[in-house]
This record gives sequence, structure tokens and C-alpha cells, in this order.
Amino acid sequence: MFYPATFTLEENGGYTVSFRDIPEALTCGDNLDDAKEMAQDALITAMDFYFEDRRSVPMPSKPRKGEELVELPDSIFAKVLLLNELVKQDISNADLARRIFVKPQEVQRIVDLSHNTKIDTLSKALSAVGKRLILSVA
Repeated sequence: MFYPATFTLEENGGYTVSFRDIPEALTCGDNLDDAKEMAQDALITAMDFYFEDRRSVPMPSKPRKGEELVELPDSIFAKVLLLNELVKQDISNADLARRIFVKPQEVQRIVDLSHNTKIDTLSKALSAVGKRLILSVA
């Protein structure tokens, strides 16, 4: 998943980075390369706010002229898709745990962005909410 970002050159030569779709993701860098690295980190960090507040994460819009795309890692993208379904269907972590036959603590780890979750586990959780995880190579 790629989110469009605006890289604004500042008077001091640094760059400020903002995301239309994820307004919580703001950062800056000393130069363009630094700003690009910081942009991905800011995007990932902003996702934590949505998970903490249990809010749906907006999907990325089409880039506009002058915007650059910043990648959200696939492992986090899969968790975002799961979170959005849990919120949409009003399914609690405890409900999901019952559906996939695990302890609630395990679901807490599944929806924790800092925890590495196996793709099979994410697929199982998505199946439990009526969705399928489909992988492809382009």
C-alpha cells in the first residue's frame, strides 16, 4: 500500500512531509533522502494512533501532481485491513479470539503493529471476519 505525500522544501534546505490521507503523519528531514526515510517512519507511527483509538484507517487516495508515494509495509497493511474490518463490523478482540479459538492476549498481539505476526495468522483472522487475504506478485 502506498500513500501519497507532499515533500515541501523549506527555507533552511530541509523538507517537511505531510500526508493528505493520514494527517497525523507529519515529519521532516535535513535533505530529500532523509525526508523520504522519515516519511515511512511517520506513516507507520501514525498507524499506531488508529489502532490505539480503534478507528478505521483511511485508504490511500490517488496521488496528485507533485506528490510522491510512500510505502506502508505489507505486514502493517494486512493489520490495517484487519483493523478496518473489526471496526466496520464492531467485532471486539475478545470476539475475534473466540472466532479463531485463541486467547484474547493472542489477538492483542495480532493487532499490535510492533509484534511480528505470521501471514497465516492474519489470514485466519481475516477469514474469521468474512474476508480473504489474497497475495499476488506483479
